[in-house]
Amino acid sequence: MTIRIEHLVTSGTFSLDGGTWDVDNNVWIVGDDHEVVVIDAAHDADAIAIRIGDRRLTAIVCTHGHDDHIGAAPALAEATGAPVLIHLDDGLLWKHTHPDRNPSYLSDMRRITVADTELTVLHTPGHTPGAISLHAPNLGTVFTGDTLFQGGPGATGRSYSDFPTIIRSIRDRLLTLPPDTVVHTGHGASTTIGAEAPHLQEWIDRGY
Repeated sequence: MTIRIEHLVTSGTFSLDGGTWDVDNNVWIVGDDHEVVVIDAAHDADAIAIRIGDRRLTAIVCTHGHDDHIGAAPALAEATGAPVLIHLDDGLLWKHTHPDRNPSYLSDMRRITVADTELTVLHTPGHTPGAISLHAPNLGTVFTGDTLFQGGPGATGRSYSDFPTIIRSIRDRLLTLPPDTVVHTGHGASTTIGAEAPHLQEWIDRGY
């Protein structure tokens, strides 16, 4: 069966540093008619489970530990038996939201296989310490979470974030990918590496 990428938008809130905001999140489902992985189980486990249907969920991968990206992960894991995977450096953020649940931890360059296709973990810190992107070269795609959006880098104005770090992550781990690589983001529209490179160049020129 041909592997495909499915897109679901779920809505809820994001809370950090004493504030709460309404947000719409992208949930990405990668796989075929038999097995899939979910990238960012946001807000609504039931809606994600309905989209998966009777396919086997092999992993729930979290691009980072903000509560809007991981809120539904334990419920989805309980319903499906799939493991929750998050980078070790975001373990503290995970515990802020789910103090009584233990995920499995990812490391840089780990390969996650679904439907005979590999997704490679790229550690891209800055938005959070353990932020990752998932590169699927066979699909010409990278899933960047909140590291890179259409128009520039993700936000770095809150706790655990750092602007120079996110610029270095984008420069060293993402802009090195082929320009026609499709960028599927954590919120909003998709883009390409080539389209976003000019937006980052001014920061790179400043020495970040």
